[in-house]
Order: sequence, then C-alpha cells, then structure tokens
Amino acid sequence: MTIRFIAASRLPTPWATFTMHGFEDEATGKDHIALTLGDVTDGQPVLGRVHSECLTGDALFSMRCDCGYQLQEALKRIADEGRGVLLYLRQEGRGIGLLNKIRAYHLQDEGADTVEANERLGFEADMRRYDLCVPMLEHLGVASLKLMTNNPRKVEALTRDGVAIAERLPITTGLNAHNEQYLSTKAGKLGHMMALDDFTQASDIDIERKR
Repeated sequence: MTIRFIAASRLPTPWATFTMHGFEDEATGKDHIALTLGDVTDGQPVLGRVHSECLTGDALFSMRCDCGYQLQEALKRIADEGRGVLLYLRQEGRGIGLLNKIRAYHLQDEGADTVEANERLGFEADMRRYDLCVPMLEHLGVASLKLMTNNPRKVEALTRDGVAIAERLPITTGLNAHNEQYLSTKAGKLGHMMALDDFTQASDIDIERKR
C-alpha cells in the first residue's frame, strides 16, 4: 500500500484550530485526512479517533446513526485536552459506499436492521480497513493512541495492522428516537462495548430557515 502525503493547512473549527493533513491512497485514488492539535510527536499516547466517513451523519445531520455526534464529541474532547489526532477515512457505509448505503437504508425502512440490510445486498456487515492508518500515523509522528471508540473489532484490527493502542475510551453520545435500534444492533450483533443507558441524549439542533 502507498499512502502519499499531499499537503497540510490550518483548519479553524468551533472547537479549536486544527492542522489538517491530506493523504492520497494511490491504489484506490481515495483521499483521507488527519486533524491534529498540539504536539503529537513526543512519544506519549495521543487522544485520538479513527472516524470513517458518514456523509449523512457528519454533513447532513442524520439522526439514523451516531456518527456525526461521535465526530463532534471527538473533536471537542481533543480540543479540551489541547492535543490529539483524528483520522477521517473515506470509507462510507462501513465500506459499501454511499449509493449502496442508501439502498441499505431503504431495506432498513422496510424493517431490516443495519447488519441484515448490508448482508441482503451481498456485503459483509463491516468492510472497513484500517491498514492505511499506519503510514498516516507514522507521517504524523504518533507513537500510540488513546482511542475513542466503542468497537473492539476496530481496536483489534488497528492493533493487528500495527497501530499501538494504549487505551480504549468509550464515546457514547447522540442517542435519539431514530437511532435507538441502530445502536442496539451495534451492541448486540457487532459487539460494540456500550449500553444505551450510558448514552447522552442528542441535543436539538436549531436551524434558522432563511426565506
């Protein structure tokens, strides 16, 4: 695999001004980014998250999942700590792509859960890969992560691919009436280490409609 660093720039956000690092996967042509804050090169474990793209949750405010909530919570925690890294990987829909994700959502509208929908479309429940994190973290000088995730499979996959995980930190936010079954399925069928009682409720987002 060849992950090529392209460029870096400042990225002001509501939480902090991060440095955004752009990478290209030359094998697939996909672009991935990393956001860093503070000194992540001192050899100490770095607070971090490996976040897979979710256009519907991250950008369109979907309440069907907890992805957007997790992304914002991770950036907030990194800002509060003053140091950290977030890898944003372009592998939508647990690796099946955006259009297939919409097809999966249609099946969920008809009663399938998130795992059943992927399988009915001929995909595995989770097709994401994490080996591309290794060269990205090496370029950034990150030695090990305090990883914000509820997914033990992600920890296992990253560890197997060569990422040192010093600690796993739960990230339980964004529960609402639209994603309760989705979260229950992640816990029950995908083994995510969480309970709905641990979650904070999603905050209402007030969007001003301009006429």
